[in-house]
Amino acid sequence: MNLQNLLALLENHPDESVAIRLPDGSHVPAHFHVTEVGHVQKRFVDCGGTLRSATSCVLQVWVANDTEHRLNTTKLSKILDKGLGLFDHRDVPLEIEYEQGIVSQYPVGTIHAEPNGLVLDLTHKHTACLAPDKCRIDLNVMSSCSGPDCC
Repeated sequence: MNLQNLLALLENHPDESVAIRLPDGSHVPAHFHVTEVGHVQKRFVDCGGTLRSATSCVLQVWVANDTEHRLNTTKLSKILDKGLGLFDHRDVPLEIEYEQGIVSQYPVGTIHAEPNGLVLDLTHKHTACLAPDKCRIDLNVMSSCSGPDCC
């Protein structure tokens, strides 16, 4: 899912509730706040020496002790509007930053309308070798990566 997908759904579902479902099926408490809209750009070199970059829109979610608070689609749209100037385009991947003991970033896998409002389903991030051809890694074989040809 990307920022543009979320903006379109928010526009088509005004004044509805917003829920966030974690990868394990549990939900972020309903009284969450969106405290940041971030344009995150990561520039890095992979293990094969290729310069890469990745850009995303990260929404920081925070749960306070104001349990009566609810964020609806219209309010979320207004929060996002304040941060749209950060982005050259809106087709950037969308991620949620949320703390449960440790701060984690979750890609938004799907966003869908349910009878009670919009639900953002989060997925897990995964690591991978980005230069398997240079590291002589067979991606079909799982390895502990303890040999000399490992990145």
